[in-house]
Amino acid sequence: MRILLAEDEEQLARVLKMAMEQSGYQVDAVENGQAAVELSQKNAYDAIILDIMMPIKDGFACCKEIREQVETAHIPILMLTAKAEDADIIRGAQLGVDDYMMKPFNP
Repeated sequence: MRILLAEDEEQLARVLKMAMEQSGYQVDAVENGQAAVELSQKNAYDAIILDIMMPIKDGFACCKEIREQVETAHIPILMLTAKAEDADIIRGAQLGVDDYMMKPFNP
């Protein structure tokens, strides 16, 4: 299974990538939403994990672009975020987010 991880906190991204790879997943990690959109269009992913607050393009804008592309619209998207307000969860649902994982969490 191939996963795209977009997380701008370098240390967290490294820990997540390592934990997922130890579980047998192939993980491509990027540090901003624009890079995630670009990679999602170039590679076939089984799932995408997006932080909401990222530079260049946030997770919401990234999710919207991924959902608008026929080639990527079907990929499950998990938001990994410290933004746990109802408004953020509702916005994510409207954009097609499949699930949320709140920070902090136990990998």
